[in-house]
Amino acid sequence: MRRLLPVTDMTAHETEAGGRDWSLDELADAYAYPAGDGVWLRANMVSSLDGAGQHDGRSQPLSSDTDMRIFGTLRGLADVIVVGAETVRLEGYRPARAREAFAARRAAAGQGPAPVIAVVSASLALDFSLPLFSGPLVQTLILTGAAAPAERVRAAREAGAEVLIAGDGAGVDPARAVAALAERGLRRQLTEGGPRLLGQFVAAGVLDELCLTVSPTMTAGDAQRIAGGPSVAVPARFAVASVLEQDGFLFTRYRRI
Repeated sequence: MRRLLPVTDMTAHETEAGGRDWSLDELADAYAYPAGDGVWLRANMVSSLDGAGQHDGRSQPLSSDTDMRIFGTLRGLADVIVVGAETVRLEGYRPARAREAFAARRAAAGQGPAPVIAVVSASLALDFSLPLFSGPLVQTLILTGAAAPAERVRAAREAGAEVLIAGDGAGVDPARAVAALAERGLRRQLTEGGPRLLGQFVAAGVLDELCLTVSPTMTAGDAQRIAGGPSVAVPARFAVASVLEQDGFLFTRYRRI
């Protein structure tokens, strides 16, 4: 079953019911970044019904074919994908690829053929021989702090990555990371986690939108939630922008109030 649940702020194509999958053009319209020149940071995450953000250390067991289509669409719209080093290691990240389905849309928006991958890491304990660093279509960025190990910074640059300093200590300041990317014209920003990185963006008050897939699964256990780290003093409030449903999966979109 494919349908749209009754919430506000819907476009015409979203209200149509039917048994087919949404086309990539329909999804791209539904998930388009806000118009204008401002910076917009959105997150894309998946959660089980009982709050798990992963199973056996990976998000894939909670996902679905439609979830992966939306995942690909969000990547196809972004200037940059911001991801934590642990997620790079666990999920086996590869370079983003150019997709013909989004080529005309990206060209019209003044974007390159594929989004940049920006890895957030304090230690730079990364395998720089991986394709993410050795053979990307567009240069991979690494966001780190001023106190990062000098030999690892040197190794990253020798491998072809560009290292951006976005913090005074070893770690990255989330607001400075967002600003550093925006200064390079990468204003349509997407983070895919992991939970610790998303928690840092939430705590810093820089997350504008959450695209959350609610998977009709129960995992039990002690898996991480979609956002971790210290709690905020006052919970951040978000408003629902849209909800899609297919085969029991809810594809929700929330914007910060």
